[in-house]
Amino acid sequence: MTLLHDVLAYNEQFVKEKQYEAYTTTKFPDKRLVVLTCMDTRLVELVTKAMNMRNGDIKIVRNAGAMINHPFGSIMRSLLVAVYELQADEILVIGHHDCGMSALQPESIIEKMKERGITEETLKTLQYSGFEPKKWLQGFDSVEENVRHSVSMVENHPLLPNDVPVHGLIIDPDTGKLDLVTSGYK
Repeated sequence: MTLLHDVLAYNEQFVKEKQYEAYTTTKFPDKRLVVLTCMDTRLVELVTKAMNMRNGDIKIVRNAGAMINHPFGSIMRSLLVAVYELQADEILVIGHHDCGMSALQPESIIEKMKERGITEETLKTLQYSGFEPKKWLQGFDSVEENVRHSVSMVENHPLLPNDVPVHGLIIDPDTGKLDLVTSGYK
């Protein structure tokens, strides 16, 4: 049986037994908070448990490294939608120690792309079009500086209201300990 079949078989029982009822909530976050954090598997449940949050308390946006690289990309759009449409009053950026993005080597990823069938011609076409895969795949050297950068991108966004605090934290993926990087309370 494939992973997809396992998922669908489990889901059939989940629905049949009405297990979803334990997670019933609204689309609005009860704690009026939106969190940007990393997609790291160690954080899937840990980040919410470490903050005493449960289903329905917060909105969560995840990507590799909790990085905001473009002020008008999908991450920033999601944060703005949470503020304007989903009643989030505060934003929290949570990076983590031992993040894969801190050691990311764009050249290594590009080599793996080639091994899986992406041609040199495709990469050259992207570069010719003004897109730089190496720059796009760049990670960061310091998780603290990455959190500060992402917080700054959000705080200084021209479409974010001035009354929305933006905080930055780093979580330990082994213990759940949170360290404050920056408080958005002025």
